[in-house]
Amino acid sequence: MNCKNKTSRADKECFLSLFNILLTLQENKLRMKKILTASVFLCLGAMLHSQQLGQVTFSNGSGLAYFSIVADQGVLLRISEDGKILEWGTELMSNRGNFYAPRLQPFMGRVEYYGPEADSVTKGKLKSIGATSLSYYGAYETQTKAGKLRTAGTLILDYFDNYDNSILKGKLRSIGNLNLDYYSSFDEELLRGKLKTIGSTSITYYSSFDDTLIRGQIKTIGAYTYTWYTSLDLHAGKGALKTGQYRQNTGSITYILREGL
Repeated sequence: MNCKNKTSRADKECFLSLFNILLTLQENKLRMKKILTASVFLCLGAMLHSQQLGQVTFSNGSGLAYFSIVADQGVLLRISEDGKILEWGTELMSNRGNFYAPRLQPFMGRVEYYGPEADSVTKGKLKSIGATSLSYYGAYETQTKAGKLRTAGTLILDYFDNYDNSILKGKLRSIGNLNLDYYSSFDEELLRGKLKTIGSTSITYYSSFDDTLIRGQIKTIGAYTYTWYTSLDLHAGKGALKTGQYRQNTGSITYILREGL
């Protein structure tokens, strides 16, 4: 009788041990699955947000100068409204205050260019900056797209095509998930071709009915209003910004009204 009890007790202990082992393995499996899932989402999030439109710079508070894409390692990639890469590097702030060098500081990391194996419109162009790879629309694309920047990392760029309004052809239509629009040939002549919207942010300008010194100058960007010194002001800086900031953050984008500020 005692032997049977001992055997039964040993079997129970063995069963419980096996059950605990299986339970631990299952818990570890679930834990690993959660860790892997979280890691995947973190990586995807990093990829999706590693490149984005970071700055929009105007020339003397009027016409668009360039867009700046923020690439990996904080490098800025400046591109024109028709998709040409103008320069790349990092911003240098002055010791005298909130002033920035108009030109970017050279990027000291790895930079590659497309070689002779690339097609005729891509050969010799910038291929990568650090970990950010770049691609271009090929020679087989329409004339409004061929040779223009297509991707910067995960960021996709698109352009207005031949069937769009004549003044918009070849201009950037979208940068990532941000749609762009411009004043068309149906708008007031002074405004035609100027940047009108970026995503949900609208941009307005002073019209031909305003003072001669501020015609075509930026009036509003989103909720921010800008006023400029006019010919009626007794001020040495006529035409200079009167109210508002030359460098203003709206959403996730910095709007810069004048280069070097």
